[in-house]
Amino acid sequence: MPINTTTIIDGGMGRELAKRTNNHIMKKSVQNTLNRVGLTILVAASLMSGAAQAASNNETLKIEVDKQAKLLMEEYDIPGISFGIIIDGESYLYNYGLADKQARIPVSDNTIFELGSISKTFAITLASYSELNGTLSLEDTADKYIPYLKNSAIGDTKLVNLATYSAGGLPLQVPDDVTDNQALFRYYKSWQPVFPVNSKRLYSNASIGLFGYISALSMGSDYTQLMEDEILPALNMPNTFVNVPSDRMDDYAFGYNAAGDAIRVNPGMLDAEAYGIKSTSADMTRYMAANMGLVSLDKDIQQSLENNRKGYYQVSTFTQGLAWEMYPFPASLDTLLEGNSMEVVLNAQTITADNRPTPVLNNVWANKTGATNGFGGYIAYIPSKKSGIVILANKNYPNADRVKAAYTILESAMTH
Repeated sequence: MPINTTTIIDGGMGRELAKRTNNHIMKKSVQNTLNRVGLTILVAASLMSGAAQAASNNETLKIEVDKQAKLLMEEYDIPGISFGIIIDGESYLYNYGLADKQARIPVSDNTIFELGSISKTFAITLASYSELNGTLSLEDTADKYIPYLKNSAIGDTKLVNLATYSAGGLPLQVPDDVTDNQALFRYYKSWQPVFPVNSKRLYSNASIGLFGYISALSMGSDYTQLMEDEILPALNMPNTFVNVPSDRMDDYAFGYNAAGDAIRVNPGMLDAEAYGIKSTSADMTRYMAANMGLVSLDKDIQQSLENNRKGYYQVSTFTQGLAWEMYPFPASLDTLLEGNSMEVVLNAQTITADNRPTPVLNNVWANKTGATNGFGGYIAYIPSKKSGIVILANKNYPNADRVKAAYTILESAMTH
């Protein structure tokens, strides 16, 4: 039977031992309390230090964005510009200048800008979504969806080549005299390749525009309707449109041409698919976050975004994804400038194509430029760093300066 030590202690010795025991317990209790207080102070200090660090980082970021905004606006007489930035998963928005010079309306988080060719990334997302849902395959040929194109060069072209500008030399724009679908299909049926499929990249609205059109056709619906009713809501982008609704026109910025005239984009064939999306910097920042897997989305739409970062061929400076151009990270500014140069935009580039795409690429600088006659935009993000930037302006200005500003801001923020 175990002995209870308290039962065999009596007299003065028992009282003294009990006193010592109580003192020990009290000291230990006091020490534990002090330890808890110390830990609380350390945690509080750590949180205060973290908050101070975050405030310092935010201030450093704002100083650099202020600087770049001032440089761009002064150099190119840009009326208004908006930045959406993500650094290590944290989002920041900065607005400058005017959305409408005549009415003196300032740029805000709600200002709607024309995205130009950044719109192509949405067309591709719809296509990837339709592929996941089994209504098309990138290995299908165009004539499967448009029988009129049978027995033509374009009809025999795979959708993946339309999507990646490697179909044989389709031009930058659909010809001006093509103004309806009948004329559009006649144009495509008579078109002849300039060089072999999969040998060169020639950036083309006519190529990716047709691809976007076919993607919607495969789902039995109109492109604009699918985009506004399904894709954009699935991406949680309530302020992004193909056609800006009447009750949001006050938020729709005016673009400004070289003469300073207020303009907006004119309608054209396949415009919605190739360059017709309008959005805010806040929505585009959420879009960047979605592309990097930082927000919760339906699994199919998330997978669609990721699939757009598979690489289909290599040009001199970047890997061509679905709409996205991807550079191994870290990428030098010179490499980014070369890849986004007008030489690469306007002229055919020799490519190295594989038989199948790469896995989804994450440690890359993925980017896309976009412009209309009155607007200029740029978006770039690095999934592995949970960081990115979108710059939207209501004036078109050189790609090189967009890239320089974005690179300078992100490099400063990610190395601070």
